[in-house]
Amino acid sequence: MDDLKNRLKTLIIQELKLSEILNENHFEITFDTPLFENHGFKLDSVDALMIVVIIQKEFGAVVKNLAHGRKILYSINTIAEFIEKNEK
Repeated sequence: MDDLKNRLKTLIIQELKLSEILNENHFEITFDTPLFENHGFKLDSVDALMIVVIIQKEFGAVVKNLAHGRKILYSINTIAEFIEKNEK
Protein backbone atom coordinates (compact mmCIF):
# COMPACT_ATOMS: atom_id res chain seq x y z
CA MET A 1 0.00 0.00 0.00
CA ASP A 2 2.98 2.33 0.44
CA ASP A 3 3.40 2.38 -3.35
CA LEU A 4 -0.17 3.64 -3.67
CA LYS A 5 0.39 6.26 -0.96
CA ASN A 6 3.62 7.49 -2.55
CA ARG A 7 1.92 7.72 -5.94
CA LEU A 8 -0.99 9.66 -4.42
CA LYS A 9 1.35 12.03 -2.63
CA THR A 10 3.27 12.69 -5.85
CA LEU A 11 0.09 13.22 -7.88
CA ILE A 12 -1.40 15.61 -5.34
CA ILE A 13 1.80 17.65 -5.03
CA GLN A 14 2.15 17.84 -8.83
CA GLU A 15 -1.48 18.49 -9.75
CA LEU A 16 -2.05 21.07 -7.01
CA LYS A 17 1.37 22.63 -7.64
CA LEU A 18 2.39 22.37 -3.99
CA SER A 19 6.14 21.86 -4.46
CA GLU A 20 7.02 25.52 -4.20
CA ILE A 21 4.79 26.10 -1.16
CA LEU A 22 6.22 23.06 0.57
CA ASN A 23 9.82 24.09 -0.13
CA GLU A 24 9.38 27.75 0.81
CA ASN A 25 7.72 26.94 4.11
CA HIS A 26 9.73 23.81 4.96
CA PHE A 27 6.56 21.72 5.11
CA GLU A 28 6.27 18.06 4.30
CA ILE A 29 3.17 16.09 3.55
CA THR A 30 3.31 12.78 5.36
CA PHE A 31 0.76 10.01 4.91
CA ASP A 32 -0.98 11.25 8.10
CA THR A 33 -0.90 15.00 7.40
CA PRO A 34 -4.40 16.52 7.39
CA LEU A 35 -4.75 17.98 3.90
CA PHE A 36 -7.41 20.58 4.64
CA GLU A 37 -6.60 21.79 8.13
CA ASN A 38 -4.61 24.98 8.33
CA HIS A 39 -1.05 23.69 8.10
CA GLY A 40 0.07 26.27 5.59
CA PHE A 41 -1.28 24.36 2.59
CA LYS A 42 -4.50 26.37 2.58
CA LEU A 43 -6.21 23.79 0.40
CA ASP A 44 -9.77 24.73 -0.48
CA SER A 45 -12.86 23.29 -2.17
CA VAL A 46 -11.31 23.67 -5.65
CA ASP A 47 -8.33 21.62 -4.44
CA ALA A 48 -10.73 19.03 -3.02
CA LEU A 49 -12.45 18.78 -6.38
CA MET A 50 -9.09 18.34 -8.10
CA ILE A 51 -8.20 15.51 -5.72
CA VAL A 52 -11.56 13.84 -6.40
CA VAL A 53 -10.81 14.04 -10.14
CA ILE A 54 -7.34 12.53 -9.56
CA ILE A 55 -8.90 9.65 -7.61
CA GLN A 56 -11.39 8.96 -10.38
CA LYS A 57 -9.05 9.48 -13.35
CA GLU A 58 -6.02 7.64 -12.00
CA PHE A 59 -7.66 4.89 -9.96
CA GLY A 60 -11.25 4.58 -11.18
CA ALA A 61 -12.64 5.13 -7.68
CA VAL A 62 -15.60 7.50 -7.51
CA VAL A 63 -16.51 9.62 -4.50
CA LYS A 64 -20.29 9.35 -4.83
CA ASN A 65 -21.33 10.75 -1.48
CA LEU A 66 -19.93 14.21 -0.89
CA ALA A 67 -20.91 13.98 2.77
CA HIS A 68 -18.24 11.30 3.11
CA GLY A 69 -15.77 13.35 1.10
CA ARG A 70 -14.31 15.09 4.16
CA LYS A 71 -13.45 11.75 5.75
CA ILE A 72 -12.07 10.35 2.51
CA LEU A 73 -9.94 13.41 1.72
CA TYR A 74 -8.59 13.85 5.24
CA SER A 75 -5.09 12.53 4.48
CA ILE A 76 -3.08 10.40 2.06
CA ASN A 77 -3.86 7.41 4.31
CA THR A 78 -7.63 7.89 4.16
CA ILE A 79 -7.58 8.46 0.40
CA ALA A 80 -5.49 5.29 -0.11
CA GLU A 81 -7.91 3.26 2.03
CA PHE A 82 -10.84 4.54 -0.05
CA ILE A 83 -9.07 3.69 -3.31
CA GLU A 84 -8.20 0.19 -2.13
CA LYS A 85 -11.85 -0.47 -1.30
CA ASN A 86 -13.26 1.16 -4.44
CA GLU A 87 -10.66 0.86 -7.20
CA LYS A 88 -11.95 -0.46 -10.52
